[in-house]
Amino acid sequence: MPSYASAHATPNGAGDARPTALQIIHDENLTSALKGKVIVITGATSGIGLETARALSATGATLFLTARDIPTAKTALSDILEDGRVSLIEMDNSSLKSIRRAAGEILAAAVGGQVNILIANAGVMGIPEKNVSEDGFEMHFATNYLGHFLLFQLLKPALLASASETFSSRVVAVSSSAHRAGGLENWDYNFDKSSYDHNAAYANTKLATVYLANEIDRRFGGRCNLHATSLHPGGIDTGISRNIGREFVEMLLNDESMLKIVKSKEQGAATTVLAAVGREWEGRGGRYLEDCDEARKGVDDGNVFGVGFVERTYDEVAEGRLWGMSLGLVGMEDE
Repeated sequence: MPSYASAHATPNGAGDARPTALQIIHDENLTSALKGKVIVITGATSGIGLETARALSATGATLFLTARDIPTAKTALSDILEDGRVSLIEMDNSSLKSIRRAAGEILAAAVGGQVNILIANAGVMGIPEKNVSEDGFEMHFATNYLGHFLLFQLLKPALLASASETFSSRVVAVSSSAHRAGGLENWDYNFDKSSYDHNAAYANTKLATVYLANEIDRRFGGRCNLHATSLHPGGIDTGISRNIGREFVEMLLNDESMLKIVKSKEQGAATTVLAAVGREWEGRGGRYLEDCDEARKGVDDGNVFGVGFVERTYDEVAEGRLWGMSLGLVGMEDE
């Protein structure tokens, strides 16, 4: 298995020697190698989600790609859409009703109800004013975390049934280094008792995303061959930053040290693809990844751009508590 550590040791900006998502597919010898497998990707119509879909399409797997705007998605994905193999599913990740409908469509369309890999990629960031979903949840919470929690629960029977000792089912949760600044103790996720802060909203939902993957792996990894990982894709200039203002983005990109670590969209999707199909993550999970590798311990200074995991990245008690709370919010019971 190739190591990408040296390529990440001295980054030199977007398009440098760091691997792309498609390079991961080539290095893993997976071109046309996953025919018959089923992969679900949320938020696949732009940014790193789009590049994740393009790379995984090269494996020959059947892809179900969720999108809020189907006409826009058809344009963005026109180079890989293929009847019967790469399909679009209309879904609003902030709407529980929409997610339930989309999950039903996926299960009905997948041959034998098979789902091997779920990639929870869709997300929002930096919404300036508090905005709530149709279900009454703050929009970061609804989109980044709760929607993916529900989608996993609905696809869980298929993921479990599709798992085997030779090909584990996988859940890949796209988080962020911003989770390092999160804190879910007495979490006021709807900002009912506290002033709205989009930075806190984003950081907390990305920490919740890490906890989702950790808890999935704890519950189903050992005995059921269903594993989950979370990851930081890296600093990428994509549409998710549109709410924080172009001036702020340009300021970051004009900082020489920041400019060197920025990745292209194709490079930003590489860790996701490695987690989804890389051989080194067969039969493993419950870990937080960055730069195409398991993250090492970092300095716990609350820096949203910091490197490595911190103490709050792994918290079995908090992860179990969040799981139970989330089941209640989507109207489900623990099994």
